[in-house]
Amino acid sequence: MRNCKFEGNIDEYLMNRLTDDKKNEFEEHYFNCSSCFEKMVERDELITAIKYKGQEIFKDEPATEAVKGETSWGKIMAFLTPKQWATVAVSATLIAVLVFSGLLMLKPPSPQFFINEDAVRGGKITLISPIFEVQTVPSQFEWQRLGENAEYRIYIYDNGDTLWQKTTKDNFIVLPENIKKTLASGEKYSWQVKAFSPEGALISVSSRVQFKINHPE
Repeated sequence: MRNCKFEGNIDEYLMNRLTDDKKNEFEEHYFNCSSCFEKMVERDELITAIKYKGQEIFKDEPATEAVKGETSWGKIMAFLTPKQWATVAVSATLIAVLVFSGLLMLKPPSPQFFINEDAVRGGKITLISPIFEVQTVPSQFEWQRLGENAEYRIYIYDNGDTLWQKTTKDNFIVLPENIKKTLASGEKYSWQVKAFSPEGALISVSSRVQFKINHPE
């Protein structure tokens, strides 16, 4: 079975090493790819376990510990579950970086990845309007609601660059007049919505949808 071409980005994403463009592309992908999503969950759980346990180990470890034959690496690997061991096998580089680079003692601003019974993969955001071609500059953007407690962030792009973004708890947003004036007839734009849990963790990403404002007749 061939691996997904995005699988190689999982570790880089969790270590917050992707560029903004690559990060956005990957976030859009893994919520719609069961394979990548499952691997994301496994590796995130592993990283969390190593960070918490590792901080305890490195905090109190005497300098002579290695001489006694019990290394920090050995201690960390001792508490992993069989499932986490399997994850280590395919993510050895990431784990080595965590253990030996000192990141266990730091808290890098890595993306929040969150999954539980209330927020599961498959809760896809469907964009309603505008899509395809519109006759006038749209005043309102609307999408399908994803649960009752989600918060949404809408992005409008011009040639891939973020033209405007806004956060709301509604499943629609009214475009400010100053932003409407920047949308030109005959041009194509795209938009996207991301959903976040009340804790601020990303739980879903819509596909980017294009719309074109037709020239008035």
